Amino acid sequence: MQSRVQEFIARNDLSCGKKLRYIDFVSEIGELGKEILKSTNYGKKEYSIDETAVEEMGDCLFSLLALCCEMGIDAENALSGAMEKYQQRLEKSGQIGSGQ
Repeated sequence: MQSRVQEFIARNDLSCGKKLRYIDFVSEIGELGKEILKSTNYGKKEYSIDETAVEEMGDCLFSLLALCCEMGIDAENALSGAMEKYQQRLEKSGQIGSGQ
């Protein structure tokens, strides 16, 4: 997936630097949150996935992978490392959080 994003960015001259990519990522997460809030009427009803949420999640994923590209981080390696860390924490304390 990351290579597809990187090729798309290069092909469309969309490189913008780390700082702007980070801001874009945070913005996309906010848009996803807004859609979830709206679809639940701000927590008054049960959440159910709709097409808008799927689109916003796609935007978040694209933005995160684009940020990885800008920072020179291999997303697959980063995910593998996180999952190993979480597995170790689960085995040690039964939780994935650091507890700090």
